[in-house]
Amino acid sequence: MKLSQFVFASIVGILSIVANAQSSTPKMKAIIVDEYGGPDVLKLEEVPRPEPKDDQILVRVIAAGVNPVDAAARSEKYAKFFGIVLPFVPGYDIAGIVEKTGANIKKFKTGDSVYAYIGLGEGGGYAEYAVVTEVEAAPKPKSLNYIEAAAVPVVALTAWQALIDTAKLSAGQTVLIHGGSGGVGTFAIQIAKARGAKVIATASTANQDLLKKLGADVAIDYTKTRFEDVAKDVDVVLDSVGKDTLARSYGVVKEGGFIVTLVAQIDQAELDKHKIRGASLSVEPNPDELAKIGRLIDEKKIKVIVSQTFPLSEAMKAQEQVATGHTRGKIVLKVADEPK
Repeated sequence: MKLSQFVFASIVGILSIVANAQSSTPKMKAIIVDEYGGPDVLKLEEVPRPEPKDDQILVRVIAAGVNPVDAAARSEKYAKFFGIVLPFVPGYDIAGIVEKTGANIKKFKTGDSVYAYIGLGEGGGYAEYAVVTEVEAAPKPKSLNYIEAAAVPVVALTAWQALIDTAKLSAGQTVLIHGGSGGVGTFAIQIAKARGAKVIATASTANQDLLKKLGADVAIDYTKTRFEDVAKDVDVVLDSVGKDTLARSYGVVKEGGFIVTLVAQIDQAELDKHKIRGASLSVEPNPDELAKIGRLIDEKKIKVIVSQTFPLSEAMKAQEQVATGHTRGKIVLKVADEPK
């Protein structure tokens, strides 16, 4: 064999080995963000399936929740704040089935149904498979299907950590919940009621019925009524609106009370002026709290509101709808069919 033939044959052999290795790598469909920008940067592509590390679980994703933070992750400002590096797969709420477990996983096994809040620096929910750790996942509530379960983790944990962990809401207290018909608000109303609190909640005209259905004691139509004309001397305020709504809320909290904002920086001068306490909240994964929320759901103390579902391929449309700020409950991406 001539040298040129030998070299050619060697190259062909190497390319064949590489091609076989690539073809043997499991693939999946996922939404990829490889540049900052609007919803149009969300692209459906085929990419290598992740392999779980020793402390991770590989989940076959059936459904993924859509949140305002998903859109924020597309902006350079927030992506850097969250520790996100391009390219990445967005999505922080998932519900699915354990496909594979790492060597150090003790709580879950292949075939388990789970739901999870994936940390903001990781993401990966808008995909057919995602990896999560044991501190991010909990057993899926038995009474929920996967689409409903995917609507829970981020917003329910946010409501729980705001009201229970941060504001220490207790039975007999009164809480004012702004944006009661949104993702966080729908859970906050129900968590507060389960806690034994009195709930005042705000929403637009179209969502007054939903506030009452969820258990709000007083429903305020913010398009017709100033909330401070109704809510006075409340123990806790949960703010998911910010701006003028937050500024006007300091004055309705009783002395010694607490205000939690999810979307702004708390104003210490206003807290001091009104002799109240407050905090800006960033939600953290917590499997124990996710399990507690799941039990309340299975006990029929919390309903899950899903207003719309989209296929994974229409993630852009889903994020455009969330960006309107007028989503009733949650929007969910259907990634795969529900198992029978």
